[in-house]
Amino acid sequence: MRDIPFVDAHVHLWDLGRLRYPWLTPPFAEDGPNGSVAPIARTYLLDDYLAEAAAWRVAGLVHVDAGAHAEDALAETEWLQAMADARGLPNGIVAFAALDGPAVETLLERHAAHGAVRGIRHIVSWHADPARTYTPRDVTGDPAWQRGFGLLARYGLSFDLQAYPGQLAVLAALAARHPETQIIVNHLGMPVDGGVAGRALWVAGMTALAALPNVAVKLSGFGFVARQWSAADARPFVLEVIDMFGTDRCLFASDFPTDRLFAGFDATLDAYATIIAGFSEAERRAMWGRNANRLYRLGLEL
Repeated sequence: MRDIPFVDAHVHLWDLGRLRYPWLTPPFAEDGPNGSVAPIARTYLLDDYLAEAAAWRVAGLVHVDAGAHAEDALAETEWLQAMADARGLPNGIVAFAALDGPAVETLLERHAAHGAVRGIRHIVSWHADPARTYTPRDVTGDPAWQRGFGLLARYGLSFDLQAYPGQLAVLAALAARHPETQIIVNHLGMPVDGGVAGRALWVAGMTALAALPNVAVKLSGFGFVARQWSAADARPFVLEVIDMFGTDRCLFASDFPTDRLFAGFDATLDAYATIIAGFSEAERRAMWGRNANRLYRLGLEL
């Protein structure tokens, strides 16, 4: 797999001297969704990523909002667009916008004016467990949030969906009402709840999303499920998602540097490569890069 062009569909860069990142600012605690983020709470730039990925044939990058302060959302896009203009990377930008914000349409319009912007992410991962949740409440059923979602197509923007299994049924219904909006589910649908009931909830939600042709999924972020993980741990989840969505709607991604909290870059991609070793070369090339190129409209020759 190291010789197959890899389009990394989920990368974060941050400059702690340029923008504000509340989640990367001390004090750090062990009881959050990622545990303590102290090991990655330092500036991480394009050259840092390229050094970690040196053993792989990186053909393109999609930068996904890195948790900058909400007031810095447009500044993050401007910084990344300048980088793309100067370096040719990242090829695509998924920017932040709070879809329930009072000025969301103005922000969407300003993001979309940048040539590399392809989509929006607003993390909505609410969980009843305070150690799991990213948000104080579930906004996905709010009329204001759903109206904001409905504006995405007007500006040609896709949506990166990071939510928990208990929210997926409502989100599948929303996706069905907006077939013109491409949705990319982040991190396998975050199947963090163990046991029969937890897995059944995840399967039901992901099955509902997979039934919609405008929904795809990133095979990434397994460290959210098990912080110390191996290919054997991830295999049943990855293969089940591929079975649900098909090899033409699955995208692999590193989620670096966040996933360095759980494993090194080479170990992470080697594990994913091992899991899909039995697929055809065409299927592996699709999931490893061609699907990201198509869905994010990157225009790469792969």
